[in-house]
Amino acid sequence: MSEVWQGHDEVLDRPVAVKVMAPHQATTVDNVRREARSAARLAHPNVAGVHDFGTSAEQPYIVMELVEGRTLGQHLAGGPLDWRIGVRVCAEVAAALAAAHGENVVHRDIKPGNIMLTPSGAKVLDFGIAAAIGDADDDPEGPVMGTPAYVAPERFAGHPATAATDMFAVGTLLYQCLSGRLPWLRATPTELVHAECHDDPDPLPEIDGLPGEVIDMMSRCLAKDPAERPTAMVAALLLADAVDARVYVPMTDFEPPAPTTPWIDEPTSAAQAGRHRA
Repeated sequence: MSEVWQGHDEVLDRPVAVKVMAPHQATTVDNVRREARSAARLAHPNVAGVHDFGTSAEQPYIVMELVEGRTLGQHLAGGPLDWRIGVRVCAEVAAALAAAHGENVVHRDIKPGNIMLTPSGAKVLDFGIAAAIGDADDDPEGPVMGTPAYVAPERFAGHPATAATDMFAVGTLLYQCLSGRLPWLRATPTELVHAECHDDPDPLPEIDGLPGEVIDMMSRCLAKDPAERPTAMVAALLLADAVDARVYVPMTDFEPPAPTTPWIDEPTSAAQAGRHRA
């Protein structure tokens, strides 16, 4: 959907990343501007900063902090991380989400490819499909936004994205960091979605020294009922404490709104399960 180029900010004499939407995309200037504004509100050490937005020859672009490092996906290609590293990364991701949720923004696409590991810590990238918490999808009959393996079960039943949907992705991410694989392994996307909605995750392998509270936190994040999932703030603080790390969690009075209708674990048809994009 886009290309990211390294550029140079001539005003402040610094390297930057410039995200340019690919030609012929259906994404509008307003959508890209919304992405830029969502990310720009988040002044947080674990979120890639946004510096500017504009258009050139009618193509919208976003100027962002240039983040040096490799994605979490690239690191996981070599197998699971040491549990202390994996837990710390997920603590920092949860801290970034706590800041986003405090600004009423839900990311909707937390996955290894959208997390960069840098010498200063994890950076959450790409708020391209972010939305306001509780907002209905632009096209309720269209694809569910996000990557199927990390999308919360209630999203496939048509419920709007909330802070709890991001936390399901954090649980999936933590499982993957610890085991090197997804919580559910299925042959097709439809089977994967069905498993996420109805089956328990596969048991974690034995990991020497892994605290029980980390396993409990992961299980709570992967709960089918969004009401059972912890907030990003709670997850960030608990995971950081498990590895004696520090994370920046903005302390606000923010209370995420409850879903407009309760989530009921109903069977998901093949047609519903097919509503996703890779």
